[in-house]
Amino acid sequence: MKMKNKVVLITGGGKGIGRGVSEAFCEEGADLVITGRDESSLLKAKEELEQKYHNRVLAIRGDGAVEEDVKNVIKKTIDCFGHLDVLINNAMASKSGKMFIEHTKEDFALAVNTGLYATFFYMREAYPYLKESKGTVINFASGAGFAGRIGQSSYAAAKEGIRGLSRVAATEWGPDGINVNIICPLVETPQMLKWKEEYPEQYAKTIHNIPLQRFGDAKKDVGRTCVFLASEDASFISGETIVLQGGSGLRP
Repeated sequence: MKMKNKVVLITGGGKGIGRGVSEAFCEEGADLVITGRDESSLLKAKEELEQKYHNRVLAIRGDGAVEEDVKNVIKKTIDCFGHLDVLINNAMASKSGKMFIEHTKEDFALAVNTGLYATFFYMREAYPYLKESKGTVINFASGAGFAGRIGQSSYAAAKEGIRGLSRVAATEWGPDGINVNIICPLVETPQMLKWKEEYPEQYAKTIHNIPLQRFGDAKKDVGRTCVFLASEDASFISGETIVLQGGSGLRP
C-alpha cells in the first residue's frame, strides 16, 4: 500500500469529488482527515469509510473561509495523528452558471473566500508539518479559466488564483522537499448533474469539447491521480497543472 502510515487531509472529503479522493487514499492504507461545512455528511462518510476500509478517519467540521476554523482543523489533525503528509484542497462554493453581468460582489466573494482564501489558509497552516514530512500539496483548480467557460466568471477567477498561488508555493517550498501540484478535474458528480439540468446548453458545449466525450470518475480518475502525485513515484513532479478532462493533458 503506497499510503500506509501516511496522514491525508482532504477538504470537502465527505462528498462529491472529495469523497472519491478519500476512497482512493483509503484503498492505499492512508489515515484520513476529512473536513467541510456539512457535519452530517462528514460523519456519514467517516462511518462508511471506516467500515469499508478499516482506516482511521477523523471528521472535523470547519469552514475553510474562516481562518480560525482552519487553524483548529490543523491542530486537531496533529493532536490526533502527530503528523501530516498530504494536503488536498478540494472544497469550494460558487455561483457557477450565473453570467458575469449578473454577479454581485457577494457572489464573487463567495468563490474567492471558499476557494482562494481557504486554499491559502490551509497551505499556510499546514506548511510546518509538511516541511517535517517532506509532504505533498494537491490543489484543485479548473479548466474554466483558461477555457473561458460561460457562466464561470467568479469560479474561474478564484481557481486561476489558486493556480498562481500553487506555482509560487512550489517554487518557494521546493527546497523544503514539499511538492505542490494542481489538478483541474471535470467529474460526474451530483452537482454536475444538477448543473446539466439547469444549464443544458452549457453542459452540451462542455462535453462536446472533451476528447473522450465523457466526464471523469471521482475515485478512479481523480482519486488515483491524487494518490500518484502524493506517492514517491511522483517525487520529481511539482508546480504542474494536470488537466483531467478527457484527454486534454498537461498545461503550463
